[in-house]
Amino acid sequence: MTIPSPEGATPVMAQWFSLKNWYPDALLFFRMGDFFELFFKDAEAAANALDIALTSRGNHGGNPIPMCGVPVGTAPNYLSRLIKKGFKVAIAEQTESPTDRPKGQKGPLSRAIVRLITPGTLTEDELLHAGQANYVLSIIPQLKNKTSKLGVAWIDISTGIFETSFIDKIKLNDLLGRVNPSEILCSKDILLKDYENIRTDLRETHTLKTAQKELSELFNVNTLDAFGNFNDEEIIAGYELVHYIQKTQAGKIPQLARPQSQQYETILAIDPATRNSLDILQNSNGDQKFTLFSSVSHTITASGARMLASWLSAPLTQIELIRKRQEGWSYLHQDATLLTELRKVLKGAPDIARSLSRLSLGRGQPRDLASIRNGLEIGRNISNILTSFKEETGRNCSIIQNISEYFLYGEELLQALRAALEENPPLKLEEGFIIKAGYNDELDAYRRLRDNSRQVIVGLQEDYRSKFSVSTLKIKHHTQLGHIIEVSATSGTKLRDHPDLILRQGTANLSRFTTIELNELSEKILEANILAAEKERQLFCELIEKALQEKTLPLLAKSIAMIDVLQSCAVLYSKHNWCIPTLSDDTDFILTNCRHPIVEAAMQQKATFTPNSCDLSHNKKIMLLTGPNMAGKSTFLRQVALSVILAQAGLPVPASEAKIGIVDHLFSRVGASDDLAHGRSTFMVEMTEAASILNQAGPKSLVVIDEIGRGTSTLDGMAIAWAMLETLHNTIQCRTIFATHFHELVESTQHLQSCKPFTMKVQEWENSIIFQYEVIPGAAEHSWGIHVAQLAGVPLPTLQRAQHLLANLEKQYHNPQITLPLPAPTLEGTKNTNSLPKEYKEIENILKTIDPDELTPKKSLNILYELKKLIDK
Repeated sequence: MTIPSPEGATPVMAQWFSLKNWYPDALLFFRMGDFFELFFKDAEAAANALDIALTSRGNHGGNPIPMCGVPVGTAPNYLSRLIKKGFKVAIAEQTESPTDRPKGQKGPLSRAIVRLITPGTLTEDELLHAGQANYVLSIIPQLKNKTSKLGVAWIDISTGIFETSFIDKIKLNDLLGRVNPSEILCSKDILLKDYENIRTDLRETHTLKTAQKELSELFNVNTLDAFGNFNDEEIIAGYELVHYIQKTQAGKIPQLARPQSQQYETILAIDPATRNSLDILQNSNGDQKFTLFSSVSHTITASGARMLASWLSAPLTQIELIRKRQEGWSYLHQDATLLTELRKVLKGAPDIARSLSRLSLGRGQPRDLASIRNGLEIGRNISNILTSFKEETGRNCSIIQNISEYFLYGEELLQALRAALEENPPLKLEEGFIIKAGYNDELDAYRRLRDNSRQVIVGLQEDYRSKFSVSTLKIKHHTQLGHIIEVSATSGTKLRDHPDLILRQGTANLSRFTTIELNELSEKILEANILAAEKERQLFCELIEKALQEKTLPLLAKSIAMIDVLQSCAVLYSKHNWCIPTLSDDTDFILTNCRHPIVEAAMQQKATFTPNSCDLSHNKKIMLLTGPNMAGKSTFLRQVALSVILAQAGLPVPASEAKIGIVDHLFSRVGASDDLAHGRSTFMVEMTEAASILNQAGPKSLVVIDEIGRGTSTLDGMAIAWAMLETLHNTIQCRTIFATHFHELVESTQHLQSCKPFTMKVQEWENSIIFQYEVIPGAAEHSWGIHVAQLAGVPLPTLQRAQHLLANLEKQYHNPQITLPLPAPTLEGTKNTNSLPKEYKEIENILKTIDPDELTPKKSLNILYELKKLIDK
């Protein structure tokens, strides 16, 4: 954004130019009284983005200065809109008031930038989504080999979460899809693909030595080894974030959790295309309606919603951790009364983590302290409920036992907050009445003088009416004059020469006087107001300091969130016919009577969802699924993938039974879309996603694919689909559901032993079709495309013409016996010799018996004849 030359600027505008130079790429909210004003290009950009009036103020360089402004009181609403549109905003506040200045001093009031607001550094509730984390993330290339690995760190400034990872460069897009950052710090040479629009350039990075030193001091440890093993790049990435946050928060750093390094292999890998396909946390419109999260969440608290979202976004691959989660909600499910009591208590649970963040940054308000107090109270209530249940049943579980102690921490802080804070304090400190009466004698004395002043003033007013013989005399408070005696102009004329009265102001209708006694009382009242406010602020700050010193509060916040998520899972399990999945380290995969959680929730019991089973175990690893559009293929594919996410996130699964061998990488290619913004057609997107699957999938992966090859000509598409199916079967050997309209691919099941044909059941009736939404063994006889077109409302003449053309085309081109060459065996293709055709096995056995050094011409001919017989079979 181009900044004009400051030459010839007025004093106020010179101040604007000076502050703008600090953050030239941010909109500068320049405080002018009760408004934040923007100038020059900032004003033009903001007026356009906010749809507010663009005016002008004064001149600069001979031209009017473009200007727009927003009221300070409603600024958060405008800030939210600007941040969502990708702007950064620097806040320039007045750092002095007119009363602070020596008499006679002129010039503009001092101003300073108190904060840089960016998408990844938000703390205000009105700027954040209560149930979603808000991460700023940094990326550092490997120090020794910049083409191989990356150090990544991410922080949620609003809750203090601080995590890192050291990953292969090829895994970056998967991680970004999982974390879903609002802002990314990295150098320009790192390719971010779909995340380019939220990049903040990292021009220079700090040294490893500086990063280690500063982070160790921040967390008050001798070395970061106290928190685990971190690669050098993770440490630098973490410090770059801390440094950036400190810069945006005017030198302050929020209370951060200790950094944790995540091992990529411990989390189910899901690429962004798969996430978009499955609507895990957001749908295609960018909201949570009709998503996996919305269909399974029974959380009550904002922190619980965020934790559940993180579970669904990052399912685990470690069976022991998954089982602990299952054990936790199964334990709560034992008693309906227990769940009811917990849900009742959780309804009042505040967002402790976000309140703590605001308090630590100096932006806390009275209700943030009240949130801490209420959270401590609720922690004790939860503890009482869990303890009573444990004593009654004699049962316990590890995940709840591990967090139980945190519910009772902070007793001294709780007592202090109970004694000091009003039950329902005001929104802002300036409103007063935050500290309870009786908590501090000095504050009470100031309040008595302030609060009793009205009675004192009323009494003095009656005395003056009698003394000066004016029944209409009133004592009022004037903004500039303080407390004054006010009488009519006629009475004022009579009183002007009274020795006890001092004339302050005269108008056509009124005369205003004061007395020495009234002046002294007015000063005492004003002083009492100021002293009461200062004392209340002092006590408020002391309580904040006490709260920030209680290091167990983040653990309490996390424990409340954990209980909320576990009870949510228990309610989900109770309300629906779901199951506890059985997990193993092999490649078993059986879902019995599985359903689609999002579709079933959207149906709202208006109709019954048709369940389907899926067995991809052992010699049935690939399901080749055929059937018409609208018959339910895509729904079936997605429900299988979503069941894996739910199972490995530790939640119940919408099936009567589920046995799942841990999946390490989930791929979903369902649905067609283009990416014209990046110059990619629908078919190019399809092939890019196919390439990603073939290059990254392994034996423990799950792949669900719909309609590969439909974006090009029939023969091209069929060849690609057939070759991909063979690669998945012979080379990758992973669990796969391969849905297709190429019925000819059913022929492949004859030489792909682990590939079994299935189809969607369809009933023909009176020249129409009825979808049964049931998966059955076998292959589809037709595509029923014209029938589907009829259901869609295509005009009858068009349908009749299409039917006539189809009949002729089938006569000309239909060949029921398509034969394709078998795949040539390769080193990769012989990983599992049991999956090769019988003839290949026999050829391999013959070749193994040959000793080339002993071959005679006759023996060589005999071997060739024998091999030819096998090939001619």
